Amino acid sequence: MVGDQGRKYSSIEGGEKILSDNKIQTLKEIRETAARLRAAGDRIAHCHGTFDLLHPGHLRHLKRASEEGDRLIVTLTADRFVSKGPGRPAFPEQLRAESIAALACVDYVCIIAETTGIPAIEAIRPAVYVKGSDYKQASQDVTGNILREKKAVESFGGKIAYTDEITFSSSSLLNQHFDLFSPTVKEYLRKFKLVHTPEAVTEQIQNLKDLRVLVVGEAIIDEYCSVKPMGVTGKNIDVLSSQYDSLERFAGGSLAVANHLAGYVEEVALVTGLGKNDPHEPFIRAKLADNIQPTFFYYEDAPTLVKRRFVDESISKLFEIYFYDPAPLTADLEQEICRWIETHAANYDAVIVPDYGNGFISEPMVERLCRHAGFLAVNTQINSGNRGYHVITRYARADYISLNIPEIRLAAHNRHAPLEDLVIEIGKQLDASSFSATLGADGAMMMDVEKGLSLSIPALSTTVVDRIGAGDSYFALTSLCLAQGGDREMALFLGSAAAALDVRIVCNREPVDPVSLHKFTSTLLK
Repeated sequence: MVGDQGRKYSSIEGGEKILSDNKIQTLKEIRETAARLRAAGDRIAHCHGTFDLLHPGHLRHLKRASEEGDRLIVTLTADRFVSKGPGRPAFPEQLRAESIAALACVDYVCIIAETTGIPAIEAIRPAVYVKGSDYKQASQDVTGNILREKKAVESFGGKIAYTDEITFSSSSLLNQHFDLFSPTVKEYLRKFKLVHTPEAVTEQIQNLKDLRVLVVGEAIIDEYCSVKPMGVTGKNIDVLSSQYDSLERFAGGSLAVANHLAGYVEEVALVTGLGKNDPHEPFIRAKLADNIQPTFFYYEDAPTLVKRRFVDESISKLFEIYFYDPAPLTADLEQEICRWIETHAANYDAVIVPDYGNGFISEPMVERLCRHAGFLAVNTQINSGNRGYHVITRYARADYISLNIPEIRLAAHNRHAPLEDLVIEIGKQLDASSFSATLGADGAMMMDVEKGLSLSIPALSTTVVDRIGAGDSYFALTSLCLAQGGDREMALFLGSAAAALDVRIVCNREPVDPVSLHKFTSTLLK
């Protein structure tokens, strides 16, 4: 049968136009449907995207795509795989699917739980995979997905085609006309865009790849023990009981920092400490990115540091246990690590030290790092294992310092003075060029210590799943940008964007990779 747009409809549907309420199918169903259509001789056209805000550009694109085949199947990226920035997607997957399904030119719709269209291509095996003209230059696709999707289509005998219709940006329209951002964030982005283009941000990310980076810090195994609180026990009303659900392990501490960095540079070296014959070592090695070269030093009697957090279903922390020795180093091991630093530290463009203050980095090691590192970036974190005595002033120098407000005030022994005054005071004491203060829900600040000039950025996140690890991603990205010679405003922006992405990730389940960061920043600047 030939439809009103000159399109043939297979007899498997009785020759009738498919109604929108049965157009939406699962991946399994769409695989079977596509196989029947191909067997009936129908030529399948396929489009894939987010389609967050359906606009005239989408309508023309889909209508033109439908002319490439007898049937048009549209697949959508599921909500949890959309990495286009805060508040995205603006419309949940079911509403997006229903909007597409309501179009007469679309035959079937399927929601895909992946970041790319490749699983959909493999299920549908279209004759034509149709993208918009803005994807025509594959070299400009930082994600590399277009080339992979093209290869997948061609492997099944299909081809890729590009429509050349009027284009709009869903992200731009949402940014301008929907309240995805607070007025403070909108004003910040407006001013940032006057100075920095999306192309300049992409170039900054790409320029990081040639850096040789060394990370020195504690390996931490973060454990999330999920429980369901049951209330007080029968006999002791001051004791809470919970039902065990599951346990998940994450590579945290310096391991997480190294993994963040590994996506942006070609080579990362890692120096850290593990327990001798530690059962976690295979897990740690498996979790490290392929371009990380670890040098493990083994504690004779101390274990690898494990932090077990008991969390409820909303990832709220109920209780935390440390498995560690606060003094894990023997004199011989300390000397061995110091010799390694003396021999190798100067060979790297940046030495990044997430110092968690739980015993791995000793005073002699600090002295060697200060003496032998070229560009030295340091974060000294306050936690329950070191509260009250672990401060940045244990270092004689640092080129870049990143701390939160309590860490700054503790180092300065000053509770009330203006934060900027304390940043300048500590920064000059350590001869630092740049100093960043993370401000939690209020964003972050970065200061040119010598000139006393500060830049600030509001928090770019609208959804917070878990704050654990966000400071590490911020520290990693800002350190890289400054080591590469990027300006402070760009470093502050990229670090804050990385942190905004990280708070949507449970603990250190995955690093903030360049593709996600590129998509996020591109969305912010539209």
